[in-house]
Amino acid sequence: MHGTPHIVSDVMTTTVVSVGREASFKELVQLMRDWRISALPVVEGEGRVVGVVSEADLLHTEEFRDGAPDRYTRPRAVDGLAADGALTAGELMTSPAVTARPDATLAQAARFMARARVKRLPVTDDLGFLQGVVSRTDLLKVFLRDDEEIAEEVRREIVSYLFPAPGSVLRVDVRDGVVTLVGRIRDTSLVPVAARLVKAVEGVVDVEFDLSPNPAPAAAADPERASGTGRP
Repeated sequence: MHGTPHIVSDVMTTTVVSVGREASFKELVQLMRDWRISALPVVEGEGRVVGVVSEADLLHTEEFRDGAPDRYTRPRAVDGLAADGALTAGELMTSPAVTARPDATLAQAARFMARARVKRLPVTDDLGFLQGVVSRTDLLKVFLRDDEEIAEEVRREIVSYLFPAPGSVLRVDVRDGVVTLVGRIRDTSLVPVAARLVKAVEGVVDVEFDLSPNPAPAAAADPERASGTGRP
């Protein structure tokens, strides 16, 4: 009944900066700064992902090496490591990497990120080869859907099934991603179901209702009583 949800391959970035195990500390810092990213996939061979190096990994390692330096000594220590090139991506990376598949839903990818507490996920195929990267910003793209596009999907995929005319008459209004269903319905028990389905539509921020019950038509009068010929 519902439209097919967007998947990771719909929103991921396919131009990906990655590094090998031997990439130096200085190279990692330089790439993150130049590309304005917070993490880099580490790959080997033909592009199989073996780990991820993040800014947090760099700083975490620095804390252990130098006894958790304060804010004055940390910059000097980091500069020293970068100059020495003493650490490599293979030594710094978090492994195994938390990844997403191209056919994962955006909700699944969001859960992976939340559980791993990361901002970006490498996207890999069934064999673990790098296909792209998906970020928190990518996952939020669906909320940029046009209001009328959302309204049309709600009318077509939900309202027409749950509240068909003539028993129900509903108008679908959408403003800034907030869906409002306005009108009369025959079966109010379906409202919680409608709420869940509407909230599942990609781009919907919230759902509101302005409904009134549509009374069932009165039972037809007994023709015998109407003509006065029925039994008392």
